[in-house]
Amino acid sequence: MQRITVCELAEWRAAGRSFSLLDVRRDKARTAEAAQIPGAVWRRPEDLLTWKDEVPRERPVVFVCAHGHELSQGAAATLHAMGLHALYLVDGFAGWRAAGQPVQPIEA
Repeated sequence: MQRITVCELAEWRAAGRSFSLLDVRRDKARTAEAAQIPGAVWRRPEDLLTWKDEVPRERPVVFVCAHGHELSQGAAATLHAMGLHALYLVDGFAGWRAAGQPVQPIEA
């Protein structure tokens, strides 16, 4: 399974690279943080089998969960098995924020 570091993702963003960014944090964790990585689209991780076919296949997809463990890794593994270029963000949203990378408030 492929992974991407905070620094690598920041470089992709700065270079204008085309990719999908999916936030798969649980609702409670996402609401507690009240923020997300700019451009991220939130998907309920428990509904993965419902929305997995909606993920664009023509570009890489990066999954972000709270800490880069089970949720993002599981989602990335599932989509990788479907033939997509799927990665998970090492250290998740917590690592992104701790590195001082930009975040934006979530929409209510």
